[in-house]
Amino acid sequence: MNIENNVVVESKAGRKLLLDIYFPKLTKTPKSIVLFAHGFKGFKDWGFWNLIGEKFVEAGYLFIKFNFSHNGTTVDQPLDFADLEAFGANNYTNELLDIETVLDWIPKNLDAKYGNVNHDDISLIGHSRGGGVSMIAAHHDDRIKRVIGWASVASLSYFWENNDALVQKWKTKGVAIIKNGRTKQDMPLYYQLKKDFDRHKKKYSVKNVLENFKKPLMVIHGGNDKAVPEFAAHQMKEWYPKAELYIIENANHVFGGKHPWTGKELPDDALDLVEATVDFLKSNS
Repeated sequence: MNIENNVVVESKAGRKLLLDIYFPKLTKTPKSIVLFAHGFKGFKDWGFWNLIGEKFVEAGYLFIKFNFSHNGTTVDQPLDFADLEAFGANNYTNELLDIETVLDWIPKNLDAKYGNVNHDDISLIGHSRGGGVSMIAAHHDDRIKRVIGWASVASLSYFWENNDALVQKWKTKGVAIIKNGRTKQDMPLYYQLKKDFDRHKKKYSVKNVLENFKKPLMVIHGGNDKAVPEFAAHQMKEWYPKAELYIIENANHVFGGKHPWTGKELPDDALDLVEATVDFLKSNS
């Protein structure tokens, strides 16, 4: 297996993003591509995502994970939330443009150096908020053939839904502050996030997308997810009955992971996560 880290790509969202490529040795059989999108307050180098990438290569895939361009990290500091202004300026339009950017980048840059690659077979995995964004991206982009949501949100307006007081305060101040429990940083969310969502409310509705979905979809959720309750997974299954639903009993929102991850092996819940995902990919190839 080979790895190329921190490849710099200029995103259509107006900032640079970084991506990592995990690729197998050259074989006669073209390798399908698995693309991974992190969640809110996430980044490509979080926890055990590197070990996850290695598992997909072992299963016969080329694996790409990337940072959303406005996730708060920078090209020079990919492990830190060093640009909180960028974090505050993030929105779903930016994230969809980032995914589009990476999809454009793949056929132009994944050449023989990375082995025999099937540019026309791309699966997209999204974790948490990245799951909802991934489903929307897949609905509107034919290059994405199948989608997997890991602990995915069922709504991109989850932050302010059914909370008129929060919305009014947010609108008045122009910013809401989110405390990062790990780094202890006060992370801004500018009101432009809601304005961006409202401009594209129908397009950015996970419910609306799934009620009109046409592609293979798997929803994997932990039975002990405190951040995004298991109910969200059942909602998505209700909206798209053809979706495969898999609940990992007692798993949390990050399937046993944490940051930093110092172990050399994945925890059992994460192994279950990868195995279920690979089975889905192979059965829907």
